[in-house]
Amino acid sequence: MKMNFEELLSEKKIERVEKQKVDFDKCEKDILSAEHNFNAGDYEWARTIAYNSILRAGIKLMAFLGYRAIGKEHHKNTFEFLGKIEIDEELAKYFNYIRIKRNEFIYRDIETASESEAKETIVKAKEFVLKIRTFVLEYKTGEK
Repeated sequence: MKMNFEELLSEKKIERVEKQKVDFDKCEKDILSAEHNFNAGDYEWARTIAYNSILRAGIKLMAFLGYRAIGKEHHKNTFEFLGKIEIDEELAKYFNYIRIKRNEFIYRDIETASESEAKETIVKAKEFVLKIRTFVLEYKTGEK
């Protein structure tokens, strides 16, 4: 697989760092927390925590490959990076959209998550974390 991040590097959205080992345990814990909040009827926090699981997985994936997002828009830059990897561009776009919703909730106190939206985000977070984990495993074993 050929990955090219030169555009993101030249735009100073990411930088090279020493490659790191990857552990997705906290991502899985975030998903469990999202489910707990969902079951408690707190749909906005459930969606926000599910988003966080993907942000965390993206950051870990970047570090595994030897990169990190930089700048004021480092969350956005993380999702741009995820969109450039051949994992699932549609899920990367979806979570970039959820990033905007999360910002409205966190910084503007605007709640918009319905029960179905929160559930969808949790389901998609589980799917994306699994895809990222699979990507890392295949990368390590040379299958990608």
